[in-house]
Amino acid sequence: MSEPLKITHNEELQQFEYREGDVLATLTYKFYKKDIAFMHTDVPESLAGKGVASALASAAFEYARKIKKLVMVYCPFVASYVKRHPELKDQIDKQYLG
Repeated sequence: MSEPLKITHNEELQQFEYREGDVLATLTYKFYKKDIAFMHTDVPESLAGKGVASALASAAFEYARKIKKLVMVYCPFVASYVKRHPELKDQIDKQYLG
């Protein structure tokens, strides 16, 4: 089994990051109203198929749980991730499932 991907949290830029060499994948968020909004996931083509987007989403949901914020889903990838992980439904602000 391969090592888990090393996801870092860049609080200044409000994003979760995965870096491989010079290539950076991100999941960006914003704090909005009383929630945290997952805005956009960007995974460059060279990292496609490695589970990077899922690892970013997993880290983002872990962070939201830790800070006790409901999640607003604006990112289409995160919306599909939630469909595949029904255990996350309790973390979603139902008004904002994008």
